[in-house]
Amino acid sequence: MNIVTNPAASKFTAEDIEYHKVGGEALLARLYRPQGAGPFPAVVGVHGGAWTSGDRNNNQVIDSAVAAAGVVVLALDFRLAPKAPYPASVADVNYGTRWMKAHAEKLGSRPDWVGTLASSSGGHQALLSALRPNDPRYAAATAPELSNVDASVAYVVACWPISDPLARYRMAVEKKNERLIQAHKDYFGDEAAMAEGNPQLVLDRGENGKLPPLMILQGTKDSNVTPDMAEKFSAAWRRRGGSATLETFPDQPHAFATQDPTSAESLRAIELMKAFVLKRGAA
Repeated sequence: MNIVTNPAASKFTAEDIEYHKVGGEALLARLYRPQGAGPFPAVVGVHGGAWTSGDRNNNQVIDSAVAAAGVVVLALDFRLAPKAPYPASVADVNYGTRWMKAHAEKLGSRPDWVGTLASSSGGHQALLSALRPNDPRYAAATAPELSNVDASVAYVVACWPISDPLARYRMAVEKKNERLIQAHKDYFGDEAAMAEGNPQLVLDRGENGKLPPLMILQGTKDSNVTPDMAEKFSAAWRRRGGSATLETFPDQPHAFATQDPTSAESLRAIELMKAFVLKRGAA
């Protein structure tokens, strides 16, 4: 089956939809759909915001560019701390992934072409869901159309992810970054939870199953993460049997591709994202 990688005039539609409801509260997602017959690869988008802020529009620059290349994008809203601490948001990401897979064919994709594209704390949540797609805490919510659908993904794109929240918390304490310290406490509560819900330590403990292809994008002047976090995580992913690509961007800060989307490094980052997703969708 051939994949459409360049829709006519790079056109796509965008609309807000309800993908889930928790306690009577609707969770929305922005759905980007390329024009054309498809099938197209699809990504579930998970935004950053230190687990406490942000919404489905945070990564609009990235999501729009990826959609224009011929990718269905489902950019999620999810519950935020402190009102909804860990693991609430991971459960929402897990549900959103299953929802996308269940509806993939109707939306012009295929269940086996669904991956995830996440940034910062969203990278933490997406990685955790991908590593533990069947965790009963994350997968508890269900619906008739989600029966026999799990949250495993075909690939992961993680932009400047918080892959080791415990190490990042200790870095924030050392630097006296009160905003990040409070965000960690609001979301995790304590260091024990930071260690349990920790993608790096999941790999180090050997808890993972089969690992999908991974690409990490990381600026070298990112003061929001420990300097070695991306390198350490990608190395652990490979040790545990997965394929991992680490793309670094000299002198770029945290979230550079959304802060300055017209810079050469931001444009390079987005091109790498598009190429990675389209290659996986064509597999």
